[in-house]
Amino acid sequence: MVKTDFNIETSLVQLISSEQAYHYNIIPSEAKNGHIVFKTTHPSKALKQELEIVLGKQIKLLKDSSENIQQYLTTNFRQQSNNVKEHLEYSADFLEKLLLRAKHIGSSDIHFEPYETKCRVRYRLDGKLKEQYIIALSEYPVIVNKLKIKAGLDISEKRLPQDGRITIKTHAEEFDIRVSSLPTLHGEKMVLRILSKDADHIQLQDLGFTKKELKTYTETIKKPNGIILISGPTGSGKTTTLYATLKLLNDDKTNIVTIEDPIEYTLEGVNQVQLKENIGLDFASTLRTFLRQDPDVIMVGEIRDVKTANMAIRAALTGHLVLSTIHTNSAWATVSRLIDMGIPSFLIASTLNVSVAQRLVRKLCNTCKKEERIAKELFPEHFDIPKDLKSHYVAVGCHACYHTGYQGRKAIYEIIPINKALTKHIKNNALEIDNYLTENNMATLKENAIDLIKQGITSVEEVYALLSD
Repeated sequence: MVKTDFNIETSLVQLISSEQAYHYNIIPSEAKNGHIVFKTTHPSKALKQELEIVLGKQIKLLKDSSENIQQYLTTNFRQQSNNVKEHLEYSADFLEKLLLRAKHIGSSDIHFEPYETKCRVRYRLDGKLKEQYIIALSEYPVIVNKLKIKAGLDISEKRLPQDGRITIKTHAEEFDIRVSSLPTLHGEKMVLRILSKDADHIQLQDLGFTKKELKTYTETIKKPNGIILISGPTGSGKTTTLYATLKLLNDDKTNIVTIEDPIEYTLEGVNQVQLKENIGLDFASTLRTFLRQDPDVIMVGEIRDVKTANMAIRAALTGHLVLSTIHTNSAWATVSRLIDMGIPSFLIASTLNVSVAQRLVRKLCNTCKKEERIAKELFPEHFDIPKDLKSHYVAVGCHACYHTGYQGRKAIYEIIPINKALTKHIKNNALEIDNYLTENNMATLKENAIDLIKQGITSVEEVYALLSD
């Protein structure tokens, strides 16, 4: 039996809104010469006439099964909550509709991409990009200029990258968007990062730590001084973990200062500074100023260079607790990275409290995931399959998960608290600690990924990169 592909072209999807698709139970299947062909479960003359009035086009209706229509709807049209429908009615502006829709279906980024014959708009949902709109080339410059004006960018500058920020206010909410422009072959690519302003909902215990990991981590952050480093690639949830940590440390007796780029969440009681490198307000110079601000806790958005690393270590040595992120592949690789930057190993050994590595993995949809027997070919070539791993779950796709097979994401961690034994390793530049981790029952990212497969929380495909590492 040939499997039906329920994905339809973006140019067809954007002919109607999600509300219209669900309200009329219709799926656009073809459009040419001012005619639109829709599939529906019950074609009727009354429905045809109403659609012609609403859409202002000639309509043709074709019959399809209710199961097929339902699958087309959930695959291509994400439903929005009632309050966002209200917002969209208040906003006639296409751009504002697009931004509000992205926020309310849980998108983290919006990509505007110009090509030779068209421009496309993609949303990042659960870590994956999905095409949402096609924009005519003639209309694209207007949208770019509107975005630039809203973000306070120079509309006449098309040759250089620019960065800005937009604050979206409706009668029900307020949120920020970071805007980045990049000159490409066919025009400026715009990427918008949606920033969740309110950190009240972030709880350390909800992020994905195991009980043992949570206990280890909370013990290390109670120390009055030292460095806490969180590593991982872009989009792995490092900032969320940092804010959950700050939330735990935030009280009336503690002075917390942060330097960030961008400020992704706002936290009452925390003094937050936005990085502005164009006027000399960078991580290193701001850290120097922070030390004169009588802080207890300092959060640095990212350790990017040796100047920032040196200032962070100086702050830790003078009695402050410093939290930051760094780009490495594992918790222990953070130590190697600092040594490569030129930081003396004895300084790392005396200031680093804990090194954490994390990744975000998509969780399988509980409604439709399917159990299957383990097969060797599913795994990387040299991976040893654990003896107790007899079966695994695979993504299927259903109405509940928009036919992606996944629903939501979960962080997995690798936590290495720096104790006396590891201090000696660092001072001696002995950077191979696999045996130490095994002897002390410390779970690596790979082991935590295997646990999630065993529990049926995620699929082999989703954590394949971790297993092959």
